[in-house]
Amino acid sequence: MKKIITALTLLCVAAANGIVIRHDVDDSKYRVDDNTLPQLATFYIDGAHGILIEPDWVLSAAHTTFCLRTGSLISIAGRLYTVDSVFVHKNYTPVKSHDIALIKLRDSVEGIKPFSLNTTQNEEGQSMWFIGMGGTGNGKTGQTIDNAENKGQLRIAQNVVDSADGPLLTFTFDSESKGLPLEGVSGGGDSGSPAYTVNDHGGTVYGVSSRVEGGGIGRYGVKEIYSRVSYFSQWIAHIINGDNVDIISYNALQSLPAGLTEEILPAVCKEIGLNNASLVD
Repeated sequence: MKKIITALTLLCVAAANGIVIRHDVDDSKYRVDDNTLPQLATFYIDGAHGILIEPDWVLSAAHTTFCLRTGSLISIAGRLYTVDSVFVHKNYTPVKSHDIALIKLRDSVEGIKPFSLNTTQNEEGQSMWFIGMGGTGNGKTGQTIDNAENKGQLRIAQNVVDSADGPLLTFTFDSESKGLPLEGVSGGGDSGSPAYTVNDHGGTVYGVSSRVEGGGIGRYGVKEIYSRVSYFSQWIAHIINGDNVDIISYNALQSLPAGLTEEILPAVCKEIGLNNASLVD
């Protein structure tokens, strides 16, 4: 058990992303109900997310899929769905690039409109929303509450794309007058969650949360890195259409996130995996 807890702690720190907020805005402004974004998928009891982009397809970050296999369960809008297959980008390099994956569901999600993919490379300067149930804190202190302590509370935040370069979108956690009214970045436990916009016609996903760089997790000035959907739009289309899948993807991670080993992976996955009891308050 001690090994499992240690591994989970390392995963929460190394792989971003809950929502860390401004120090001068009350936390209640960021808190949202579980039904705020019904397209949001959750993989484990303490986080890791994806976003529904087709009735039977979920987009996420590659490193979040360490426990996902055929037959695994994930949660969407309070219901459990069975994983049919997992597709990890073949060029995924941990903590560097191509941190993107697709999860095929055995059954389609009904009654929820999937998000559209942004395919236009015009992201720089755009304001977007983040969402997550992981660790939290504020920009002065950084993350002070981990994803387990947060107990599944969803938060949203805003941020502006600083740069859109190749496969990456970069955001910065700005303070006070430089920041948006609900400025925020990722903490620990919700990698794979979307950077998105919404309007009367639905939602659009621009990126999936990958990692943080350049400072303490959740502190002002830290850089938030998202995998850029427009860059990967053709790869996504090929996977969904079944084109050259074996050439451009793996069916599982080839290297585990920091803090995990093959020895302890089964115990970790048993500890954090979803089941019917997971959805009972």
